[in-house]
Amino acid sequence: MSSSSGPLNEELQCSICLDVFTDPVTTPCGHNFCKTCLNKCWTNTQSCFCPLCEEQFSKRPDLEINTKLIEVVQHFKEKLNLGKSEVLWDFCDERKQKAVKSCLTCPSSYCETHLEPHLRVPRLKKHTLINAVENLEDYVCRKHERPLELFCRDDQTCVCLFCTEGDHRTHNTVPIEEESRKKKIQLVQTQTDVQQIIQNRMKKIEEIQHSVELRKRNTEEEKSASVELFTDLIRSIERCQSELLKITELKITELKRRNTELEQLSHTDDHLHLLQMFSSLYSHVHTKNWTEISIDCDVNVYSLKNVLIQLEKTLDGTLNKTVSTGLKCVQKFAEDVTLDPDTANPYLILSDDGKQVSDGDIKQDVPENPKRFDDCSCVLAKQGFSSGRFYYEVQVKGKTEWSLGVARECINRKGTITLTPEDGFWTVILRNENQYTACDNPPVSFSLRETPEKVGVFVDYEEGLVSFYDVESSSHIYSLTGQTFTDKLYPYFNPCHNNEGRNSNPLIISPVN
Repeated sequence: MSSSSGPLNEELQCSICLDVFTDPVTTPCGHNFCKTCLNKCWTNTQSCFCPLCEEQFSKRPDLEINTKLIEVVQHFKEKLNLGKSEVLWDFCDERKQKAVKSCLTCPSSYCETHLEPHLRVPRLKKHTLINAVENLEDYVCRKHERPLELFCRDDQTCVCLFCTEGDHRTHNTVPIEEESRKKKIQLVQTQTDVQQIIQNRMKKIEEIQHSVELRKRNTEEEKSASVELFTDLIRSIERCQSELLKITELKITELKRRNTELEQLSHTDDHLHLLQMFSSLYSHVHTKNWTEISIDCDVNVYSLKNVLIQLEKTLDGTLNKTVSTGLKCVQKFAEDVTLDPDTANPYLILSDDGKQVSDGDIKQDVPENPKRFDDCSCVLAKQGFSSGRFYYEVQVKGKTEWSLGVARECINRKGTITLTPEDGFWTVILRNENQYTACDNPPVSFSLRETPEKVGVFVDYEEGLVSFYDVESSSHIYSLTGQTFTDKLYPYFNPCHNNEGRNSNPLIISPVN
């Protein structure tokens, strides 16, 4: 409030909110306060006292609004045209000022001018001040409406002083500043570990890429000696290397994101926020020594037959461990997906909960809808995604044919469709029980050692990545990389034709464990 309004201004100020009185009431000791401010000050207290002179009252006074004081306040507001002022932050009614501190005891936020009483008045100096925050309610105990000043190490949660007299009476509690300092030390060490892991994995990627180039040069010199055997080995190594690179790069992206969050959290002065976020970020970091992984590119062609099986076992063992870690990583982005009946082909049967779809052989009586597929027996999910990462799992057990993946919103839904990225589909399909194809550009046919019973689909929108996993064996099936997404993406399901009962099992959207 402007100092030009003179001493009268101070006489018409509530000493709690430091603003002109609203519904002023008078205590027995003769001091005036806003009715709401005084009631808030006496909330959850066993005794009542004057916030200004601290006189104790034997019982809670009956507060009546001081009508004469209201008239004076109204006249004063009209005179200074305060009725048109805009309320900024909590109690600042002059030109917009940035709050510098939040008081957890009041609870309110104050600009530098209105903070002054908290630095001068003895009783207000006892209040708990923190750097200004918008979500002030997160810093106050919801049960007792008192500042969260302590940390319970038994329950790993922030508590107020009243909590230590109740549910946390026998627990080990410390000031949040003390616990915050301890956690920061752990965060710094974790950040160092993450950075080292990133460096190790980036180095391993360079080594693998170098081995690929070296092997290509050696191939031209040696392949004439044993073309068929060498080709088998090359394909085996390239398959493992390609999948290892994709999973490693995905893990590096996740580690870099975590490193950024750790960096931000390790420099914060907000002790409560640090403790609330600590458990989710300070999880165990996979610290496998990636220098153990190596590929020998100087193998003589005539000895390839003896090392082929052992090499594949080594690569597959390394890959399976890596993919298992990668699968756990992407499962964190699981979304609750349900089928959209407005898009389902008329021959499809959907369960009431929208989690299962199968081919019914008989055309259903469904309304016309521009979103509906009228020729291809497929259906989209209700949920669409235009940014970030998402993941879902589908049970395909007992099926001989299916198609899964994602499709963009503006795809063609009428007549024959083509499952290609150019046409807005990123999918993997199964035909004839064991013939798998990734609908990439160009399409890639491949076989799997184990028949998946549950398939996981992961999408990183910004990275242009769509990956498929065999959930039960924690193995990677295929990844479409380097894609460009501009429209909203929807999970895509095609249970394929019933085939006289041989493919009657439904596709089932499963909860992610």
